[in-house]
Amino acid sequence: MKMRRALLLTIAACAIHSALVNAQALADLGDSPGTTATTTSVAADLTYTRPTQAIKLHNYLFDAFGPYPIAGAAFAAGISQANNTPPEWKQGAGGYSRRFGSDFGIAAISTTARYGLAQAFRQDTLYYRCECRGVSPRLRHAVISTLTARQGKDGHRVFSFPALIAPYAGTMTAVYAWYPGRYSAKDALRIGNYTMLGYVGGNMALEFVYSGPHSLLSRMHLNSTREAPSPGANP
Repeated sequence: MKMRRALLLTIAACAIHSALVNAQALADLGDSPGTTATTTSVAADLTYTRPTQAIKLHNYLFDAFGPYPIAGAAFAAGISQANNTPPEWKQGAGGYSRRFGSDFGIAAISTTARYGLAQAFRQDTLYYRCECRGVSPRLRHAVISTLTARQGKDGHRVFSFPALIAPYAGTMTAVYAWYPGRYSAKDALRIGNYTMLGYVGGNMALEFVYSGPHSLLSRMHLNSTREAPSPGANP
C-alpha cells in the first residue's frame, strides 16, 4: 500500500508540475492559413483552431523527450529508490539508473502511443481550456477531457481511444520488456490507472493554473510544451 501511494503521488506530482508550464504553449507558434475552423455547436467549447503538423511534431518531441519528462523520471526514480521498488534492482547508482531509465521509458512510450494513435484516428488530443465559468463546470470539463478528443474541422468532441490506451501502453511494455518476471499484466493495469489519474491532475492544472505571456514561467522560457492554443484565458 505504501508503494502504491508513493507511486500515485509521484505520477500526479509530475503531471501537475508539467502542467504548470503548459498554458499559452503555442501562442508564439501560430498556425498556417486554412487551419482555423468555425465555432463549434457545443456551448462549452471555444472557437476551435486545428493544430498544424509542425505544432503536433513540436509538442510530441517536447512532451516525450524534453526537460519535463526527464525531470519527472528523475523524481519518480528517486521515490522508487527510497522505497526500494522493485527490490530486484537494489540500491546505489546502478539501481537508480535502472529506475530512471524505466520511468523515462514508460513516459516516452505512453506519449508516443498517444500521439501516434491520435494521428491514426485523426483526433486532436491536446488540451483546450473551457470557456465556462465556475469551478464545477471547469472541473468537469478537465476530467471529461482526459478521455475525449477533438475531431473534424469543427473540432467536435468525441471519445478518444488513443487517450484511453496510451497510459497502459508504457506500463504494459515495461512489465513485459524489463520489469522483474514476477510482474504481470495486472500490475501493468494497476500502474496504468495511476498514470491515468495523473493525466486528470494535469488537465486540472491546465484548466485552473494561468501561465500567460507575462507570467514568471513565461519569462523563464518554461511555458512551451503540449497544450493547445487558447483564444483567451478564464478569469
